[in-house]
Amino acid sequence: MISMSLLYYVAALLFFAVAFFSAKDKRYSSALFWFSYGLIFLLGDFMPSALVGALVVLMALVAGFGGVKGGTYQTLALQQRLDSVKRLSNKLFIPALMIPLLTVFSVLILVHVKGDGWSLLDQNNATLSALGLAAFLAILAALYLTREKPQQAFKESSRLIEAIGWAFLLPQLLATLGLLFNQAGVGETVSELTSLYLNLNHPLLAVACYAIGMALFTIIMGNAFAAFPVITAGIGIPLLVLQHGGDPAIMAAIGMFCGYCGTLLTPMAANFNIVPAALLELPDKNAVIKAQAPTALVLLGVNIVLMYLLMF
Repeated sequence: MISMSLLYYVAALLFFAVAFFSAKDKRYSSALFWFSYGLIFLLGDFMPSALVGALVVLMALVAGFGGVKGGTYQTLALQQRLDSVKRLSNKLFIPALMIPLLTVFSVLILVHVKGDGWSLLDQNNATLSALGLAAFLAILAALYLTREKPQQAFKESSRLIEAIGWAFLLPQLLATLGLLFNQAGVGETVSELTSLYLNLNHPLLAVACYAIGMALFTIIMGNAFAAFPVITAGIGIPLLVLQHGGDPAIMAAIGMFCGYCGTLLTPMAANFNIVPAALLELPDKNAVIKAQAPTALVLLGVNIVLMYLLMF
């Protein structure tokens, strides 16, 4: 079975490869960072929570003191790359397109491949299992098309991960932070403040408050998954669902889209908005955010209208 544990082990192997290349390049602090991350994926289910937390703190300290640095990787000369592009032409897009297509196919078809006590995909996490299978098959296709050796996949993955740097961890850590905020009662505080200072007796006002709150909290947190439990617990469930009788499924789906609008507007989402500018060597590090801002604001307005029309 393609379980989540198996995917975690594969991820651990990848991060160990990044650590190996970092150590080989005598960047020992970077190696420590990626080795610690890989260790969490490999042994996280068996390690005490305090030890996992200590490793996360260690990684934060290494990154905070500038210890995570990009390496030097041998790449093809420009003319060789151009020749390769000319030879492969549109075939270059095949591996990238395989991932979403195979994921959908696996979720719809392969999820039913099972027998007595076993199944091809993890039934509790079928989508993620399907994504892992699709990514693996796409790598095999890329190796076949380019005639490269398997170790090249590790080298290129390591190069891209190191180009992103510590920001690679942000989605996971910020989502965890959102859960911690919710456990600490931040959602209840948001609910009290909203009820005290805003008159949300009309459903449209409540929808606008929830949608804008999702976008603003995402801007602060840098991740919609971090904002979702806090704003949903504070505004979504008590006001939209319980008070106005809205459909929670529609609220959750469109609410996440409202959060994504905030993602387009914040440097806190470094992996989306700052890293691409650095990789593309843009003179303005906020160029990506500036380009996305009009779309984000228009989509936020559209989401408010859709939520109001579809939820009640």
